[in-house]
Amino acid sequence: MDRLARRYFRATQYRILRRSTFHLSGRWTFLFAPHAGSPFVCSLFACLTVLAVAIAAPVVAAQKVQLSVDVSKPGAKIDRNLFGQFAEHLGHGVYEGIWVGPDSKIPNTRGIRNDVVAALKAIKVPNVRWPGGCFADEYHWRKGIGPERTVTLNPNWGGVVEPNTFGTNEFMDFLDQIGADAYLSVNIGSGTPQEAAEWLEYLTTALPTTLAKERTANGHPAPYKVAFLGIGNESWDCGGNMTPDYYLSQLKIYSRFVRNFNPAQQDKQQMLKIAVGPGGGESRWTEWTEAIMKAYQAHSWSWDMNGLSMHSYTVVKWPPSYASVGFGETEYAQILNSTLEMNNLIEKHSAIMDKYDSQKKVALVVDEWGSWYAPLPGSNPGFLVQQNSLRDAILAALNLNIFARHADRVRMANIAQMINVLQAMILTDKENMVLTPSYYVYKMYVPFQDSTFVPVTFDAGTYTHDGITLPRVDAIAAKDSAGKLWLAITNVDPNQSAELEVSLAGVNTKSAVGETLTAPKVDSVNTFDTPNTVVPRPISVRAQDGKLALKLGPKSVTVIAVEQ
Repeated sequence: MDRLARRYFRATQYRILRRSTFHLSGRWTFLFAPHAGSPFVCSLFACLTVLAVAIAAPVVAAQKVQLSVDVSKPGAKIDRNLFGQFAEHLGHGVYEGIWVGPDSKIPNTRGIRNDVVAALKAIKVPNVRWPGGCFADEYHWRKGIGPERTVTLNPNWGGVVEPNTFGTNEFMDFLDQIGADAYLSVNIGSGTPQEAAEWLEYLTTALPTTLAKERTANGHPAPYKVAFLGIGNESWDCGGNMTPDYYLSQLKIYSRFVRNFNPAQQDKQQMLKIAVGPGGGESRWTEWTEAIMKAYQAHSWSWDMNGLSMHSYTVVKWPPSYASVGFGETEYAQILNSTLEMNNLIEKHSAIMDKYDSQKKVALVVDEWGSWYAPLPGSNPGFLVQQNSLRDAILAALNLNIFARHADRVRMANIAQMINVLQAMILTDKENMVLTPSYYVYKMYVPFQDSTFVPVTFDAGTYTHDGITLPRVDAIAAKDSAGKLWLAITNVDPNQSAELEVSLAGVNTKSAVGETLTAPKVDSVNTFDTPNTVVPRPISVRAQDGKLALKLGPKSVTVIAVEQ
């Protein structure tokens, strides 16, 4: 330390010490006056040294990041179905989360919560996957229709009673209320092809069959539309522990006989069939993808598939043990480091798919993804209850950006899960409802639904903590159907802001507006008592000479609309 620095350091110590005295009768008097060299004095000066270092240390300036956007090179469409949701009969995801019953004091429409419907409409949910999950391969649809419902068990999730009061008609009513498409997962684990075929006939036929008449008697004369059909769920594990060859034999049968008869879906709106795909990146999973795609390449007219599912949770280690609240920067960095593995996973399985489907007719459907933490203390472990923090908002943005960059192959995704379970959009408790940080990311990203990807080049920089190094900044851009340019930028660094300069080639920029999502801490959450801790707020953006300038706060997600 040079002489000038030492003098400044000692002066800072003295200023702190002066602030610990008070003036009495014209003299400066210390609050404490122990003898010099005592343990108290040594400890006091040690603390003063730490404070002096903190005060004397120079403030780190916001790092500058250059982004370049070229709208003359549009990419793939960012399919709106990338923003899909997932609702399984698990914990309070359906019962209390969606369904309260028509006699409930909680405001509802035909038993479905009005507050939840309004919140989901605001994020323009494109599709909802139902009834599972592992639950799907033990679900028998006839137990959930008609005036008398069969009460069963839910052995997968908590071993609780399943009343079946929320069944097929209620689910389709819920979709109609929020304006979403149906993604049905049929039971190939404990069910039969006949059971699944009759479910689709009940739902979709317009002809006066016995099943159509039963649907009419249950309150819906017109056929329903079913946009997506999942043929099984995790058939390599909870869905039956099947080998790839055995699953293929079932896939061909169900693809052939489980038909959609809705007259409006026989041409352009045909139901898309999604096969069970991988659950990781190890050889077990790559061999599964290889087997399914090789069979697809040689498939005959009598069976087909339009998508291959993939499941990937951010867990770090199994069983899930990371806390969803009360964590620090180390856990923040570890979780985000783990979630970025999604990119490598997509690239690995996409490469296999390209071998057998170079035209990318088969979509990679990431229909289960998100954070999976330890259950909240005091909750039923089988209910998968966790909080949702600012960390989850950043995690969601990073994954949505990955999906968008692979939009030519990844055309559908479903975060797990929609309400009260895992990385939820919404949390409820009786009549109370709160929107999570993840919900607000989805709301901010609404303009990216069905937009056109626009390439962005930038030096992401690095954020390093406790031996983990992450890209400091992440960004995507897209043009919506009206031609407006949108940017989504995430600052992963929880400590430093970033000065951003955006060059917009080929864009006559008049102005720009935006909003940013951040909070005081990485583990900040919204609660029923404090619902606005993590909510989007306006951000100032300066537009001049074809460029944008703005300052990104630490640990933030920002979306900008460019006016032309």
